[in-house]
Amino acid sequence: MARTFHIRTYGCQMNEHDSERLAGLLMADGLEPTADIERADLVVFNTCCIRENADNKFFGHLGQFKALRESRPDMQIAVGGCLAQSDGEAIRRRAGHVDVVFGTHNLTRAPALLRRAATEGPVVEILDGPAPEEESDLPVALSAVRELSYTAWVTIQMGCDNSCAFCIVPQVRGPEVSRPFDEIVAEVTGLSGRGVTEVTLLGQNVNSYGRDLTRRRPLFASLLRAVGAVDGIRRVRYTSPHPKDLRPETISAMAETPSVCEHLHLPLQSGSDRVLSAMRRGYSAERYLQRLSAARAAITDLAVTTDIIVGFPGETDDDFERTLEVAAEAEYDSAYTFIFSPRPGTRAAAMTTSFVSDDVVAERFEKLRLVVERSALLRHEARIGRVEEVIVEGSSARDPAVLTGRTRQNKLVHFAPPDGAALEPGAYGEVLVTGAAPHHLRGELVRVTAGARARIRIPVSVR
Repeated sequence: MARTFHIRTYGCQMNEHDSERLAGLLMADGLEPTADIERADLVVFNTCCIRENADNKFFGHLGQFKALRESRPDMQIAVGGCLAQSDGEAIRRRAGHVDVVFGTHNLTRAPALLRRAATEGPVVEILDGPAPEEESDLPVALSAVRELSYTAWVTIQMGCDNSCAFCIVPQVRGPEVSRPFDEIVAEVTGLSGRGVTEVTLLGQNVNSYGRDLTRRRPLFASLLRAVGAVDGIRRVRYTSPHPKDLRPETISAMAETPSVCEHLHLPLQSGSDRVLSAMRRGYSAERYLQRLSAARAAITDLAVTTDIIVGFPGETDDDFERTLEVAAEAEYDSAYTFIFSPRPGTRAAAMTTSFVSDDVVAERFEKLRLVVERSALLRHEARIGRVEEVIVEGSSARDPAVLTGRTRQNKLVHFAPPDGAALEPGAYGEVLVTGAAPHHLRGELVRVTAGARARIRIPVSVR
Protein backbone atom coordinates (compact mmCIF):
# COMPACT_ATOMS: atom_id res chain seq x y z
CA MET A 1 0.00 0.00 0.00
CA ALA A 2 1.30 3.43 -0.97
CA ARG A 3 2.25 5.92 1.71
CA THR A 4 -0.24 8.77 2.15
CA PHE A 5 0.19 12.51 2.63
CA HIS A 6 -1.85 15.48 3.79
CA ILE A 7 -0.92 19.14 3.22
CA ARG A 8 -2.24 21.88 5.50
CA THR A 9 -1.88 25.34 3.96
CA TYR A 10 -1.70 28.73 5.68
CA GLY A 11 -1.63 32.13 4.00
CA CYS A 12 -2.16 33.55 0.54
CA GLN A 13 -2.98 32.26 -2.92
CA MET A 14 0.72 31.84 -3.64
CA ASN A 15 0.93 29.36 -0.76
CA GLU A 16 -2.16 27.56 -2.00
CA HIS A 17 -0.58 27.19 -5.42
CA ASP A 18 2.67 26.00 -3.86
CA SER A 19 0.68 23.31 -2.04
CA GLU A 20 -0.83 22.20 -5.34
CA ARG A 21 2.65 21.95 -6.83
CA LEU A 22 3.93 20.05 -3.80
CA ALA A 23 1.02 17.60 -4.01
CA GLY A 24 1.91 16.90 -7.63
CA LEU A 25 5.54 16.28 -6.70
CA LEU A 26 4.62 13.91 -3.86
CA MET A 27 2.24 11.94 -6.06
CA ALA A 28 4.93 11.66 -8.73
CA ASP A 29 7.13 10.24 -5.96
CA GLY A 30 4.59 7.48 -5.27
CA LEU A 31 2.56 8.93 -2.38
CA GLU A 32 -1.22 9.23 -2.35
CA PRO A 33 -3.26 12.11 -0.89
CA THR A 34 -5.60 11.57 2.06
CA ALA A 35 -8.14 13.82 3.75
CA ASP A 36 -7.46 12.16 7.12
CA ILE A 37 -4.60 14.21 8.51
CA GLU A 38 -4.19 12.10 11.68
CA ARG A 39 -3.73 8.87 9.70
CA ALA A 40 -1.47 10.31 7.00
CA ASP A 41 2.04 8.90 6.73
CA LEU A 42 3.29 12.38 5.88
CA VAL A 43 1.89 15.70 7.08
CA VAL A 44 3.20 18.88 5.47
CA PHE A 45 2.55 22.32 6.95
CA ASN A 46 2.91 24.99 4.24
CA THR A 47 3.33 28.11 6.33
CA CYS A 48 2.78 31.86 6.20
CA CYS A 49 4.66 34.56 8.10
CA ILE A 50 2.80 37.69 7.02
CA ARG A 51 1.00 38.08 10.34
CA GLU A 52 1.69 36.98 13.89
CA ASN A 53 -1.65 35.21 14.29
CA ALA A 54 -0.73 32.94 11.36
CA ASP A 55 2.48 32.00 13.22
CA ASN A 56 0.58 31.24 16.41
CA LYS A 57 -2.05 29.17 14.62
CA PHE A 58 0.64 27.13 12.88
CA PHE A 59 2.63 26.40 16.05
CA GLY A 60 -0.57 25.46 17.83
CA HIS A 61 -1.47 22.95 15.15
CA LEU A 62 2.10 21.66 14.96
CA GLY A 63 2.20 21.06 18.72
CA GLN A 64 -0.90 18.88 18.52
CA PHE A 65 1.05 16.38 16.41
CA LYS A 66 3.87 15.78 18.87
CA ALA A 67 2.16 12.90 20.70
CA LEU A 68 0.89 11.44 17.43
CA ARG A 69 4.39 11.53 15.95
CA GLU A 70 5.79 9.76 19.02
CA SER A 71 3.16 7.00 18.78
CA ARG A 72 3.80 6.50 15.08
CA PRO A 73 7.58 6.32 14.48
CA ASP A 74 7.19 5.90 10.70
CA MET A 75 5.13 9.07 10.36
CA GLN A 76 6.91 12.12 8.92
CA ILE A 77 6.19 15.80 9.53
CA ALA A 78 7.52 18.49 7.21
CA VAL A 79 7.30 22.28 7.41
CA GLY A 80 7.71 24.46 4.33
CA GLY A 81 6.75 27.90 3.09
CA CYS A 82 7.42 31.44 4.23
CA LEU A 83 7.74 30.91 7.99
CA ALA A 84 10.12 28.03 7.33
CA GLN A 85 12.18 30.29 5.05
CA SER A 86 12.51 32.96 7.76
CA ASP A 87 12.72 30.78 10.89
CA GLY A 88 13.74 27.30 9.78
CA GLU A 89 16.21 26.54 12.55
CA ALA A 90 13.87 28.01 15.16
CA ILE A 91 11.12 25.63 14.04
CA ARG A 92 13.42 22.66 14.61
CA ARG A 93 14.35 23.98 18.07
CA ARG A 94 10.74 24.56 19.08
CA ALA A 95 9.40 21.36 17.55
CA GLY A 96 11.83 18.48 17.71
CA HIS A 97 9.24 16.13 16.19
CA VAL A 98 9.61 17.81 12.77
CA ASP A 99 11.53 15.70 10.24
CA VAL A 100 12.07 18.16 7.37
CA VAL A 101 12.12 21.95 7.10
CA PHE A 102 12.37 23.52 3.63
CA GLY A 103 11.83 27.06 2.41
CA THR A 104 10.25 28.94 -0.47
CA HIS A 105 13.21 28.48 -2.82
CA ASN A 106 13.53 24.69 -2.81
CA LEU A 107 10.01 23.31 -2.91
CA THR A 108 10.86 20.81 -5.66
CA ARG A 109 13.50 19.26 -3.40
CA ALA A 110 10.94 18.30 -0.74
CA PRO A 111 10.56 14.64 -1.86
CA ALA A 112 14.34 14.12 -1.85
CA LEU A 113 14.66 15.77 1.56
CA LEU A 114 11.96 13.50 2.95
CA ARG A 115 13.74 10.41 1.64
CA ARG A 116 16.99 11.66 3.17
CA ALA A 117 15.34 12.30 6.54
CA ALA A 118 13.94 8.76 6.59
CA THR A 119 17.49 7.35 6.70
CA GLU A 120 19.61 10.14 8.18
CA GLY A 121 17.28 11.89 10.60
CA PRO A 122 15.91 15.48 10.67
CA VAL A 123 16.88 17.79 7.78
CA VAL A 124 16.75 21.58 7.56
CA GLU A 125 17.48 23.08 4.14
CA ILE A 126 16.89 26.80 3.63
CA LEU A 127 18.35 28.40 0.50
CA ASP A 128 18.95 32.10 -0.12
CA GLY A 129 17.94 31.76 -3.78
CA PRO A 130 16.20 29.31 -6.11
CA ALA A 131 17.66 25.83 -6.43
CA PRO A 132 18.68 25.00 -10.03
CA GLU A 133 15.64 22.76 -10.52
CA GLU A 134 13.36 25.52 -9.25
CA GLU A 135 14.66 27.87 -11.93
CA SER A 136 14.19 25.34 -14.71
CA ASP A 137 10.79 24.06 -13.55
CA LEU A 138 9.33 27.07 -11.75
CA PRO A 139 5.61 26.34 -12.15
CA VAL A 140 5.37 22.53 -11.96
CA ALA A 141 1.88 23.54 -12.96
CA LEU A 142 0.48 20.94 -15.28
CA SER A 143 1.47 18.21 -12.83
CA ALA A 144 0.05 20.13 -9.87
CA VAL A 145 -2.89 18.61 -8.02
CA ARG A 146 -5.67 21.17 -8.12
CA GLU A 147 -8.49 21.02 -5.60
CA LEU A 148 -10.91 22.25 -8.28
CA SER A 149 -10.71 21.00 -11.85
CA TYR A 150 -12.20 24.06 -13.53
CA THR A 151 -10.00 26.80 -12.05
CA ALA A 152 -6.25 27.18 -11.69
CA TRP A 153 -3.59 29.47 -10.26
CA VAL A 154 -0.89 30.47 -12.73
CA THR A 155 2.30 31.94 -11.29
CA ILE A 156 3.67 34.69 -13.52
CA GLN A 157 6.41 35.98 -11.20
CA MET A 158 8.09 35.14 -7.93
CA GLY A 159 9.41 37.55 -5.33
CA CYS A 160 9.04 41.29 -4.89
CA ASP A 161 11.26 44.34 -5.46
CA ASN A 162 9.21 46.73 -3.31
CA SER A 163 10.25 47.73 0.20
CA CYS A 164 6.99 48.22 2.10
CA ALA A 165 7.86 48.80 5.75
CA PHE A 166 5.39 46.25 7.09
CA CYS A 167 6.06 43.41 4.65
CA ILE A 168 8.43 40.45 4.99
CA VAL A 169 7.70 38.98 1.54
CA PRO A 170 10.89 40.25 -0.16
CA GLN A 171 12.92 38.54 2.57
CA VAL A 172 11.24 35.15 2.20
CA ARG A 173 10.39 35.16 -1.50
CA GLY A 174 13.40 37.06 -2.83
CA PRO A 175 13.60 39.62 -5.66
CA GLU A 176 11.18 39.66 -8.58
CA VAL A 177 11.72 36.95 -11.19
CA SER A 178 9.28 36.92 -14.11
CA ARG A 179 8.49 33.78 -16.04
CA PRO A 180 8.90 33.94 -19.83
CA PHE A 181 5.83 35.34 -21.59
CA ASP A 182 5.36 32.45 -24.02
CA GLU A 183 5.78 29.89 -21.24
CA ILE A 184 2.86 31.37 -19.31
CA VAL A 185 0.60 31.44 -22.37
CA ALA A 186 1.57 27.84 -23.16
CA GLU A 187 0.71 26.81 -19.59
CA VAL A 188 -2.72 28.44 -19.80
CA THR A 189 -3.30 26.76 -23.15
CA GLY A 190 -2.44 23.41 -21.58
CA LEU A 191 -4.75 24.07 -18.64
CA SER A 192 -7.59 24.90 -21.01
CA GLY A 193 -7.03 21.59 -22.74
CA ARG A 194 -7.51 19.88 -19.38
CA GLY A 195 -10.88 21.51 -18.79
CA VAL A 196 -9.86 24.66 -16.89
CA THR A 197 -12.06 27.62 -17.79
CA GLU A 198 -10.89 30.17 -15.19
CA VAL A 199 -7.33 31.17 -14.38
CA THR A 200 -5.90 33.57 -11.81
CA LEU A 201 -2.51 35.08 -12.59
CA LEU A 202 -0.37 35.23 -9.44
CA GLY A 203 2.45 37.53 -8.42
CA GLN A 204 3.44 39.69 -5.49
CA ASN A 205 3.13 42.72 -7.80
CA VAL A 206 1.68 41.61 -11.12
CA ASN A 207 1.78 45.17 -12.51
CA SER A 208 5.57 44.98 -12.62
CA TYR A 209 5.59 41.66 -14.47
CA GLY A 210 8.32 41.55 -17.09
CA ARG A 211 10.46 44.45 -15.89
CA ASP A 212 13.34 42.03 -15.37
CA LEU A 213 12.80 40.72 -18.92
CA THR A 214 12.46 43.98 -20.84
CA ARG A 215 11.70 47.65 -20.16
CA ARG A 216 10.46 48.40 -23.65
CA ARG A 217 6.74 47.82 -23.13
CA PRO A 218 4.20 47.09 -20.38
CA LEU A 219 4.26 43.31 -20.53
CA PHE A 220 1.49 42.72 -18.01
CA ALA A 221 -1.12 44.38 -20.23
CA SER A 222 0.08 42.29 -23.17
CA LEU A 223 -0.03 39.17 -21.01
CA LEU A 224 -3.64 39.84 -20.01
CA ARG A 225 -4.61 40.12 -23.67
CA ALA A 226 -2.70 36.98 -24.65
CA VAL A 227 -4.05 34.83 -21.82
CA GLY A 228 -7.53 36.20 -22.43
CA ALA A 229 -7.33 35.08 -26.06
CA VAL A 230 -6.64 31.41 -25.19
CA ASP A 231 -9.47 29.27 -26.52
CA GLY A 232 -11.62 27.79 -23.75
CA ILE A 233 -10.65 30.31 -21.07
CA ARG A 234 -13.79 32.14 -20.03
CA ARG A 235 -12.48 34.08 -17.04
CA VAL A 236 -9.12 35.66 -16.28
CA ARG A 237 -8.34 37.14 -12.88
CA TYR A 238 -5.14 38.40 -11.30
CA THR A 239 -3.71 39.27 -7.90
CA SER A 240 -2.15 41.29 -6.53
CA PRO A 241 -1.43 44.62 -8.22
CA HIS A 242 0.34 47.59 -6.65
CA PRO A 243 -1.44 50.96 -7.00
CA LYS A 244 1.75 52.82 -7.89
CA ASP A 245 2.24 50.55 -10.91
CA LEU A 246 -1.34 50.39 -12.23
CA ARG A 247 -0.81 51.65 -15.77
CA PRO A 248 -3.38 52.93 -18.30
CA GLU A 249 -2.37 50.05 -20.59
CA THR A 250 -3.46 47.54 -17.97
CA ILE A 251 -6.80 49.28 -17.48
CA SER A 252 -7.32 49.26 -21.26
CA ALA A 253 -6.46 45.57 -21.48
CA MET A 254 -9.03 44.81 -18.77
CA ALA A 255 -11.68 46.87 -20.54
CA GLU A 256 -11.01 45.46 -24.01
CA THR A 257 -10.45 41.75 -23.25
CA PRO A 258 -13.83 40.04 -22.79
CA SER A 259 -12.54 37.17 -20.65
CA VAL A 260 -10.77 39.44 -18.14
CA CYS A 261 -13.15 39.79 -15.20
CA GLU A 262 -14.53 43.10 -14.03
CA HIS A 263 -12.83 42.92 -10.66
CA LEU A 264 -9.87 44.92 -9.41
CA HIS A 265 -8.19 44.23 -6.09
CA LEU A 266 -6.29 47.44 -5.34
CA PRO A 267 -4.66 47.51 -1.87
CA LEU A 268 -4.97 50.92 -0.18
CA GLN A 269 -3.34 50.02 3.18
CA SER A 270 -3.97 53.54 4.55
CA GLY A 271 -5.74 56.72 3.53
CA SER A 272 -3.22 58.96 5.28
CA ASP A 273 -0.39 60.33 3.14
CA ARG A 274 1.83 60.51 6.20
CA VAL A 275 1.25 56.84 7.01
CA LEU A 276 1.59 55.81 3.35
CA SER A 277 4.98 57.53 3.31
CA ALA A 278 6.04 55.73 6.50
CA MET A 279 4.85 52.48 4.92
CA ARG A 280 7.00 53.27 1.83
CA ARG A 281 4.06 52.63 -0.48
CA GLY A 282 5.04 55.09 -3.21
CA TYR A 283 1.70 56.83 -3.75
CA SER A 284 -0.58 59.35 -2.09
CA ALA A 285 -4.26 58.92 -1.30
CA GLU A 286 -5.12 61.37 -4.08
CA ARG A 287 -3.06 59.43 -6.62
CA TYR A 288 -4.69 56.20 -5.49
CA LEU A 289 -8.19 57.63 -5.94
CA GLN A 290 -7.28 59.03 -9.36
CA ARG A 291 -6.20 55.61 -10.60
CA LEU A 292 -9.26 54.00 -9.11
CA SER A 293 -11.45 56.57 -10.84
CA ALA A 294 -9.70 55.93 -14.17
CA ALA A 295 -10.29 52.20 -13.83
CA ARG A 296 -13.98 52.64 -13.03
CA ALA A 297 -14.43 55.06 -15.93
CA ALA A 298 -12.93 52.60 -18.41
CA ILE A 299 -14.27 49.26 -17.14
CA THR A 300 -18.03 48.84 -17.10
CA ASP A 301 -19.48 47.39 -13.87
CA LEU A 302 -16.10 47.17 -12.14
CA ALA A 303 -16.03 45.73 -8.62
CA VAL A 304 -13.21 46.99 -6.41
CA THR A 305 -11.79 45.33 -3.32
CA THR A 306 -8.85 46.36 -1.16
CA ASP A 307 -6.53 45.69 1.79
CA ILE A 308 -6.33 48.13 4.72
CA ILE A 309 -4.05 47.97 7.76
CA VAL A 310 -5.29 49.43 11.06
CA GLY A 311 -2.85 50.52 13.74
CA PHE A 312 0.35 50.98 11.76
CA PRO A 313 3.01 52.41 14.11
CA GLY A 314 2.44 56.10 14.67
CA GLU A 315 -1.08 56.14 13.21
CA THR A 316 -2.93 59.04 14.85
CA ASP A 317 -6.64 59.68 15.13
CA ASP A 318 -6.34 62.14 12.23
CA ASP A 319 -4.51 59.55 10.12
CA PHE A 320 -7.24 57.02 10.75
CA GLU A 321 -10.00 59.53 10.01
CA ARG A 322 -8.40 60.06 6.62
CA THR A 323 -8.48 56.30 6.05
CA LEU A 324 -12.20 56.30 6.83
CA GLU A 325 -12.72 59.19 4.41
CA VAL A 326 -10.85 57.48 1.55
CA ALA A 327 -12.62 54.16 2.20
CA ALA A 328 -15.98 55.93 2.07
CA GLU A 329 -15.07 57.80 -1.12
CA ALA A 330 -13.76 54.63 -2.79
CA GLU A 331 -17.05 52.80 -2.11
CA TYR A 332 -15.45 49.37 -1.97
CA ASP A 333 -17.34 46.20 -2.75
CA SER A 334 -15.42 44.55 0.07
CA ALA A 335 -12.18 44.94 1.98
CA TYR A 336 -9.70 42.75 3.79
CA THR A 337 -8.95 44.70 6.95
CA PHE A 338 -5.99 43.76 9.11
CA ILE A 339 -4.59 44.81 12.45
CA PHE A 340 -0.91 45.70 12.13
CA SER A 341 1.33 42.80 13.01
CA PRO A 342 5.08 43.49 13.46
CA ARG A 343 7.23 41.10 11.45
CA PRO A 344 10.81 40.64 12.68
CA GLY A 345 13.31 42.14 10.28
CA THR A 346 10.94 44.70 8.75
CA ARG A 347 11.25 48.48 9.18
CA ALA A 348 7.89 48.72 10.91
CA ALA A 349 8.84 46.16 13.54
CA ALA A 350 11.57 48.52 14.76
CA MET A 351 9.06 51.32 15.40
CA THR A 352 8.30 49.92 18.87
CA THR A 353 7.98 53.30 20.57
CA SER A 354 5.07 54.29 18.33
CA PHE A 355 2.94 51.13 18.41
CA VAL A 356 -0.79 51.88 18.77
CA SER A 357 -2.51 50.43 21.85
CA ASP A 358 -4.74 47.37 21.44
CA ASP A 359 -7.83 49.19 22.70
CA VAL A 360 -7.43 52.01 20.20
CA VAL A 361 -6.80 49.57 17.36
CA ALA A 362 -9.90 47.54 18.23
CA GLU A 363 -12.06 50.68 18.25
CA ARG A 364 -10.67 51.84 14.90
CA PHE A 365 -11.06 48.37 13.39
CA GLU A 366 -14.76 48.33 14.23
CA LYS A 367 -15.30 51.83 12.76
CA LEU A 368 -13.62 50.78 9.53
CA ARG A 369 -15.69 47.61 9.33
CA LEU A 370 -18.90 49.63 9.50
CA VAL A 371 -17.78 52.00 6.72
CA VAL A 372 -16.74 49.15 4.41
CA GLU A 373 -19.86 47.07 5.07
CA ARG A 374 -22.09 50.08 4.44
CA SER A 375 -20.66 50.64 0.95
CA ALA A 376 -20.58 46.90 0.25
CA LEU A 377 -24.26 46.52 1.12
CA LEU A 378 -25.24 49.50 -1.03
CA ARG A 379 -23.33 48.16 -4.02
CA HIS A 380 -24.84 44.70 -3.52
CA GLU A 381 -28.37 46.02 -3.17
CA ALA A 382 -27.91 47.83 -6.47
CA ARG A 383 -27.54 44.42 -8.13
CA ILE A 384 -30.96 43.15 -7.03
CA GLY A 385 -33.05 42.41 -10.10
CA ARG A 386 -30.04 41.77 -12.34
CA VAL A 387 -29.22 38.45 -13.95
CA GLU A 388 -25.62 37.50 -13.18
CA GLU A 389 -23.39 34.85 -14.73
CA VAL A 390 -22.01 32.57 -12.01
CA ILE A 391 -19.60 29.69 -11.97
CA VAL A 392 -20.78 27.03 -9.54
CA GLU A 393 -18.40 26.28 -6.67
CA GLY A 394 -20.48 23.65 -4.87
CA SER A 395 -22.92 23.34 -1.99
CA SER A 396 -23.15 25.82 0.84
CA ALA A 397 -21.44 24.71 4.04
CA ARG A 398 -24.51 25.76 6.03
CA ASP A 399 -27.15 24.24 3.77
CA PRO A 400 -26.23 21.45 1.32
CA ALA A 401 -29.46 22.16 -0.60
CA VAL A 402 -28.15 25.60 -1.51
CA LEU A 403 -25.46 26.09 -4.15
CA THR A 404 -22.80 28.79 -4.16
CA GLY A 405 -21.21 30.48 -7.13
CA ARG A 406 -19.06 33.44 -8.08
CA THR A 407 -19.92 36.26 -10.46
CA ARG A 408 -17.39 37.82 -12.80
CA GLN A 409 -17.00 40.53 -10.14
CA ASN A 410 -16.00 37.74 -7.70
CA LYS A 411 -19.15 38.16 -5.64
CA LEU A 412 -20.42 35.13 -3.75
CA VAL A 413 -23.99 34.15 -4.66
CA HIS A 414 -26.15 31.64 -2.78
CA PHE A 415 -28.95 30.06 -4.81
CA ALA A 416 -31.14 26.98 -4.72
CA PRO A 417 -31.28 24.93 -7.93
CA PRO A 418 -34.73 23.79 -9.08
CA ASP A 419 -35.73 20.15 -8.75
CA GLY A 420 -33.95 17.96 -11.28
CA ALA A 421 -31.12 20.39 -11.98
CA ALA A 422 -27.70 18.71 -11.99
CA LEU A 423 -25.15 21.40 -11.37
CA GLU A 424 -21.59 20.31 -10.73
CA PRO A 425 -18.70 22.57 -9.66
CA GLY A 426 -17.43 24.36 -12.74
CA ALA A 427 -20.82 24.69 -14.39
CA TYR A 428 -21.83 28.15 -15.58
CA GLY A 429 -25.31 29.48 -15.08
CA GLU A 430 -27.33 32.66 -14.93
CA VAL A 431 -28.83 33.69 -11.59
CA LEU A 432 -31.42 36.36 -10.90
CA VAL A 433 -30.27 38.34 -7.86
CA THR A 434 -33.11 38.56 -5.35
CA GLY A 435 -31.38 39.62 -2.14
CA ALA A 436 -28.21 41.19 -0.81
CA ALA A 437 -26.03 41.25 2.29
CA PRO A 438 -22.65 42.93 2.87
CA HIS A 439 -20.70 39.77 2.04
CA HIS A 440 -22.89 37.87 -0.42
CA LEU A 441 -25.84 37.90 -2.79
CA ARG A 442 -28.90 35.64 -2.93
CA GLY A 443 -30.61 34.55 -6.09
CA GLU A 444 -32.61 32.15 -8.23
CA LEU A 445 -31.20 30.08 -11.08
CA VAL A 446 -32.46 31.21 -14.48
CA ARG A 447 -30.64 28.74 -16.71
CA VAL A 448 -27.51 26.66 -17.08
CA THR A 449 -25.22 27.88 -19.84
CA ALA A 450 -22.26 25.46 -19.80
CA GLY A 451 -20.58 22.62 -18.02
CA ALA A 452 -23.48 20.80 -16.32
CA ARG A 453 -24.82 17.30 -16.90
CA ALA A 454 -28.18 18.72 -17.90
CA ARG A 455 -29.13 21.97 -19.55
CA ILE A 456 -32.28 23.49 -18.16
CA ARG A 457 -34.18 26.69 -18.81
CA ILE A 458 -36.46 28.20 -16.21
CA PRO A 459 -39.11 30.85 -16.91
CA VAL A 460 -38.37 33.97 -14.92
CA SER A 461 -39.67 37.49 -14.74
CA VAL A 462 -37.04 40.07 -13.86
CA ARG A 463 -38.30 42.13 -10.96
